[in-house]
Amino acid sequence: MINKVLSEIVHCLNCGASLSIDEENEQLKCKKCGTSYPVKNSVAVMLPSQEAKNTAEPEIHAKQSSVFNYIDHYQKDGIEHNYFQKRDSGTEHIERRVREYVFSQIKNETGRILDVGCGRAWGAQHLCPENYEVISMDISLENTTEALKIYPFKNHSAVVADVFSLPFNENTFDYIIASEIIEHVIDPKAFIENLIRALKPGGTLIVTTPYKEKIKYSLCVHCNKLTPLHAHIHSFDEKILSSLYTRKDLQSCNYITFANKIPIHLRMHVFFRFFGFRCWKIVDRFFNLFYKSPLRILVKWQKK
Repeated sequence: MINKVLSEIVHCLNCGASLSIDEENEQLKCKKCGTSYPVKNSVAVMLPSQEAKNTAEPEIHAKQSSVFNYIDHYQKDGIEHNYFQKRDSGTEHIERRVREYVFSQIKNETGRILDVGCGRAWGAQHLCPENYEVISMDISLENTTEALKIYPFKNHSAVVADVFSLPFNENTFDYIIASEIIEHVIDPKAFIENLIRALKPGGTLIVTTPYKEKIKYSLCVHCNKLTPLHAHIHSFDEKILSSLYTRKDLQSCNYITFANKIPIHLRMHVFFRFFGFRCWKIVDRFFNLFYKSPLRILVKWQKK
């Protein structure tokens, strides 16, 4: 059944009221309007109703007069792609360095952490043993189910949810991690605003994404229209990211660029994989001083 702590920090998407656990029917039920949310494999499924589901028109869809139902897309993506399968060595190395940079920004010794778009749930894998309470969130039921199965910690829970209909109460999390997600979303500004609203005062939102990515397109075999590779529909630099949230409750916004492309293109990860994070970071900074061309950016927003 669902983790009791999770049930205490979510609300009804229809009326905003609190929810109670209905163990007999394996669901969460709104105390006010009676709306129910199923619990499948210990994962609460809290997506908006069919009528309220978001469709969107990113620039490419607007040009092609097509509609993008991203919830349906990423639910199918979770079925068709195994996010937990072993990566090639180059991909695994850069993912490792992204993880290390994210973890280096988590300073508190304890706290509640939301991992948005949890994918293979490396947040829970690393942070639950360190006594953080981690909620793995994804649109995909497959990813969240597998996350709980592989990392069955008492301080690990999971929910299927959408940032644009976020079910969590305001002022709930000490940290929110959204790693390699924002380049996929329909409205980056609303994405950041919704997540910061769920932070506690003094809480931190950590976002990573490709840096100044040149978005490439391929021709879809089904509709003969251009489609962005890897479903990346936005490209970011520090100015764009910093401008996404400037409200009065913002304490600070800082960024780090990293992962120089030279060692990656030369496949020097074969050697660098033996370097600890601090040593690798020094080497990476040296390459960026010599030839500034980082492939990743991390932005950290701290709430007042």
